[in-house]
Amino acid sequence: MVGLNLNLKTRATQTQSQMLTPQMQQAIKLLQLSSIELQQQIRQTVDLNPMLEIDDDYHSSMEESYEDMIAKENSENGEYDPFDNDASIKSQEIDGLDSSGTIDENGTIQSENKDSTVQDPILNSPQELSRIDDNYSAAPRGSKGLAIDNDSVYEGETTETLQDHLMMQLELSPLDGNDKLIANSIIDAIDDSGYLSESVESIYESLKDTIINIELEDVTTVLKIVQHYDPIGVGSRNVQECLLIQLNELPSDTPYKDTASKLIKLYINLLANKDYRGICQKLSLKEEALKKVLALICSLNPRPGNFSPSKKTDFIIPDVIVVKRSDGSYTAELNPSANTKVRINEDYRNYANHATTKEEKQFFKDYMQEANWFIQSIEKRNETLLKVSRCIVEHQKEFMEKGACAMQPMVLNDVATEISMHESTISRITTQKFIYTPQGTYELKYFFSSSVGSEDGSEASSTAIKAKIKELVSGEDPKKPLSDNKISDLLNEYGMNVARRTVAKYREAIGIPASSMRKKLI
Repeated sequence: MVGLNLNLKTRATQTQSQMLTPQMQQAIKLLQLSSIELQQQIRQTVDLNPMLEIDDDYHSSMEESYEDMIAKENSENGEYDPFDNDASIKSQEIDGLDSSGTIDENGTIQSENKDSTVQDPILNSPQELSRIDDNYSAAPRGSKGLAIDNDSVYEGETTETLQDHLMMQLELSPLDGNDKLIANSIIDAIDDSGYLSESVESIYESLKDTIINIELEDVTTVLKIVQHYDPIGVGSRNVQECLLIQLNELPSDTPYKDTASKLIKLYINLLANKDYRGICQKLSLKEEALKKVLALICSLNPRPGNFSPSKKTDFIIPDVIVVKRSDGSYTAELNPSANTKVRINEDYRNYANHATTKEEKQFFKDYMQEANWFIQSIEKRNETLLKVSRCIVEHQKEFMEKGACAMQPMVLNDVATEISMHESTISRITTQKFIYTPQGTYELKYFFSSSVGSEDGSEASSTAIKAKIKELVSGEDPKKPLSDNKISDLLNEYGMNVARRTVAKYREAIGIPASSMRKKLI
């Protein structure tokens, strides 16, 4: 048997590995920052580096030149003005369709119901029953949207929360001593929707070691007092209790008050499922009477916390603005309001030129090098953002003209290949970056969507299909809502080969309930 040689030997090998330099790390970091985060980073860096300063002259001149350019094109084409109201975009939550823009990956266009003569007090009310209670909701919540608000000017926002609003009422109430401590604990346990997030038993257990001789009944009694604070019904343990409290506060001669209370108390599950026939049978009501009962219920507030002063408005300034040229084509330009330019401070540059000692020279050299890196990183970020935005706009001309229904399929790799960049770079630069278009303001990532084959061999964007589904549903007969099979057939007529199962998946993704849940009471 041949012996094994187990001698240890040292051998030198040469390998190659890529290390990210500090400059590259900084460039990648700036690439993925949102505009707000970038402004914060710029100001922080300027504060720390004496060689840098913000170029206010450049910002003003660029903004004026862009405004002059767009004003000239508007006079020729009669197009929209991207700089109206500083291109500030007001963010608001919507449950339906938003024609002015959305940051949701499933965002699509809103259209009004063509049949305005048939009104369902449940489906057409602000407090739609599918939103009354998560336990009874049969449809996903709506998407987030961005709508242009050219008439409003941002004048600050309140910082008062629902708890602040309730605590103020507590301080003005006659409650004191142990009752006030209990009320404090109850208010702390109320969530943003206005509901009690903890059980009465749990609150009692947390207080019994602090308050001597406290009883469970004491907590229940104080809870009933808090539930009659403004907004009425706040602190309710479920939607049923919330609606009943509000109904009980109505005048005794309110028409259908007793019937509405009975419906909420005994048959709220039928109401959540829109089983109007079952409700009529249980309460011995005719359709006309039921419509009035439902109208009364819809006048109540199933989410008292949603109407508290704590609800804030978010504002977004787009990073890029779409501009229409005189020849009808579209291009993209950086928004000066979101583009802060920095430069070398000339005073400190002069100081650096007159440095005499070695320490002074090294000091200025280090800060100058960091300043140049930072300026180059910002310029590279803006260059990449503009290049990617213009590529997207070039491929989405139909969207600029017609909206989401005309969205062309596009993936990250399409842009990466065309402008010779890596997909990861495209992903970073399109995250939390917004573009102002004739159709509204969208996150750049919104324009990336998968494709679905069509009859003529071409491809349709999944975003366009979702928009078409919403358009079809918005125009359907409320008496006979379109089934998924019927929607699939209609889409096929438009050249979009979409199976019923795919329709159901897209419908659920954009927050549209099944046809049985969309049927309206007549």
